[in-house]
Amino acid sequence: MDSAAVRTRLMAGRLAAAHRIATLTRDFDAMVAASRDANADDEHDPEGATIAFERAQVSALIEQAQRQLLDFDTALDRLDRDDYGICERCGAAISDARLAARPASRFCIDCASRAGRSQ
Repeated sequence: MDSAAVRTRLMAGRLAAAHRIATLTRDFDAMVAASRDANADDEHDPEGATIAFERAQVSALIEQAQRQLLDFDTALDRLDRDDYGICERCGAAISDARLAARPASRFCIDCASRAGRSQ
């Protein structure tokens, strides 16, 4: 495993997650500002989703991106400790294919499947 290449992939994933957080946070703040300035009764709007529902969706996406950012930070820490690519549950090596698909994976595919986790 080329640790420089792994670090580059992890940093790229981290950067993408941080960018997603910034973009979604701007969107969320714009929604809050727009709803504050509007005099609409969105709870009774027959045209579609309420502003509150849309805010909740964006908030959930922000939380998901924050978890991804933490996952990349954790993976970078594990790389520094020389235990990147080792399953946290069973201690077996995480396959190269899994790490290629999910570079911040903490579990081998068997342990992830048993635990019902995507990581």
